[in-house]
Amino acid sequence: MLSENAYSRPVTLKNVLRFAVPTIVMTVFMSFYTMVDGLFVSNLIGTDALSAVNLTAPIISLVTAISTMLATGGSAVIMRKVGEQKAREANEDFTFLIVVNVIVGLVMSVLGYLVMDGIFGSMNLSPVVFDHCHDYLSRYLIFTIPILLMNNFTLYMIAAGKSDLSMVCSITGGVLNMVLDYVLIAVLDMGIAGAAIATGLGYSVTAVEGIVLFSKKNSLLHFVKPVCRRKTLWEAATNGSSEMATALVTGIVTMMFNWTMLKYVGENGVAAITIIMYVLMFATSLYTGYSYGVAPMISFYYGEQNHGKLKKLIRMSLKIISVIAAVTLIASLVFTEPLVSVFARPDNPVYDLAVTGNRICSFALIFIGFNVFASGMFTALSNGLISAVLAFSRSFVFMVIAMLILPALFGVTGVWFATPAAEFAAICLSLIMFGRYQKKYGY
Repeated sequence: MLSENAYSRPVTLKNVLRFAVPTIVMTVFMSFYTMVDGLFVSNLIGTDALSAVNLTAPIISLVTAISTMLATGGSAVIMRKVGEQKAREANEDFTFLIVVNVIVGLVMSVLGYLVMDGIFGSMNLSPVVFDHCHDYLSRYLIFTIPILLMNNFTLYMIAAGKSDLSMVCSITGGVLNMVLDYVLIAVLDMGIAGAAIATGLGYSVTAVEGIVLFSKKNSLLHFVKPVCRRKTLWEAATNGSSEMATALVTGIVTMMFNWTMLKYVGENGVAAITIIMYVLMFATSLYTGYSYGVAPMISFYYGEQNHGKLKKLIRMSLKIISVIAAVTLIASLVFTEPLVSVFARPDNPVYDLAVTGNRICSFALIFIGFNVFASGMFTALSNGLISAVLAFSRSFVFMVIAMLILPALFGVTGVWFATPAAEFAAICLSLIMFGRYQKKYGY
């Protein structure tokens, strides 16, 4: 099992993968059971319900955005302090940030209930889809605090050298989610509300185990009496602002996609784009998992001022991401039809839309990994500003520009080209920032 000593080991492919493989498995499995959620919903309830799940996604992103910021930014700040041999202060900050997350969860769940029906009402949805949206989100919000704790404990387990445990929790939660999907939807006939409850209970596994783990004093990170340091909160917020920006703009961009598809092809278009998002999410989870795994190493080596290890780690990471990019692109293109057919039958109008869209959107996989890693790297280096610029430009600025121009020129085809175009623009900016700060950080 990994411990603090793991950071003193040489940077080899084997040692890097000891950190990264569990988090890759974890994020891939989480995306997998999200896809299974969609599978149960689309096959047991219908594609209208699948559309509803996607229509609720922007609100869920808004609810979890602040927690995502504090989790990613706080992890980098805390592990930097561990590298600086400030263990007591790191644990005080860790406990303080968890308390803040619980408060955020309470506030955001209440706000979610207050705004959701107004948002759904503004979309001119059919009564069936509106009811699905209300039923799904109202149940999901019950689990806001466990879900936010899951977001935090997942990263802090990795930082504490417990990435294997984080992976086991994710797998256990995923299996529970899938079993409950079948029981609550198919057996108890709870409909889309059952899917939301299954998801919430699945996520709660990591939250419960995290409370148990971090209550133990022998853990590298553990609960102590919290100390309210405004500087820590500010550092965590600014350093994790890129991840919050990503969560916020992902919700906004998803709404743009939904509105555009409703305009051109109706609710079938929303279902089609949901399927494509599942496929892209599954592939992207490989990059996200890798970045989560190596981020504590980057933060530790930066705090330790070990430029040799930092340089070797980042260069090795770029090679690994290149391999993943090639494999995911080929797999997505080859298996487009089988993947889509899992969610929609060939005689369903959603099928042809999703097949065409996925074949075009798959080319974004060439660039996504490098963009995800670049933003995560600067977060780990405590440069939240650059990380935020990269994340915001990629997820919002370039995407909005593409969504405003390409559909106007090419209709639905333009919607599919928007993601590859935005990711290409983003990688150009990532390369510029990577070169500009190379000398400063010594990578």
